Amino acid sequence: MGKLARFFSLSSAVLAGFTLALLLAAAGPAYALERQPFSLEILVDGVPLAEYAARSTTYVEAHEGREYTVRLRNHTGSRVAVALSVDGMNSIDAKTTSARAAAKWIVGPYETIVIDGWQTGVDTGRRFFFTTEEQSYGAWMGKTRNLGIISAAVFRERHRSPAPILRPRLSEKRRSGLSGDAPSAAKSGRAEMEPLPSDDHAATGIGEEFDHRVRRVRIEAESSPAAVMEIRYEYRDALVRLGVLPRYARWEDPLDRRERARGFKDFDFAPTP
Repeated sequence: MGKLARFFSLSSAVLAGFTLALLLAAAGPAYALERQPFSLEILVDGVPLAEYAARSTTYVEAHEGREYTVRLRNHTGSRVAVALSVDGMNSIDAKTTSARAAAKWIVGPYETIVIDGWQTGVDTGRRFFFTTEEQSYGAWMGKTRNLGIISAAVFRERHRSPAPILRPRLSEKRRSGLSGDAPSAAKSGRAEMEPLPSDDHAATGIGEEFDHRVRRVRIEAESSPAAVMEIRYEYRDALVRLGVLPRYARWEDPLDRRERARGFKDFDFAPTP
């Protein structure tokens, strides 16, 4: 049987999202003891990758060709809607939007979901895997500006309060002028060029298809996220160059190693097996 999930779409004040049902792990009392209310982890073969805090962000090491999953945990007593983007694209529809407008996964109280890949249909997904920028899904989509980052914006469910005393409303035109979004490059006619992908840096590919059924639900979420979690992923040599990992001999520039090569270390005889 395929995995069951459910999602909903944007409608007036209602935000969009998904929720996984069979992937929701029942949480024990230990979840209530977690310091952070929400968590984001990257897993390979079911094991979380080691995280490195550096340069005001969190890094993990990408392993080329390996499939990975994203684990989201809700350590609170209320359900939440989570906008999950991979390489700047929504994991549900591959769109590039604001977190508020994005389709979202729903995580119940003290529950966990694991996202295995891009949602490509109502009952199918295709797996995440580490690859080069040139071979990435983002490059295929023509979206290369935000490769190498996984981001989750968490929105709490809104609980209705008593209706306030109504005040005179501003006209629609004036209200949009006060609170509207800044004009995007596309709206202003200044289209930005997407960066050329590189074969030296990590990005996410769109891999094998797997069963992943979804259905649409509705939830009213708060307009601002309660938390935004981000993880950058890089190949090992990039992590060394960034100073995230130490420069050990086996990770150094091969040319530097060759420049230090010597013909003799000592003057002993060859060993006999």
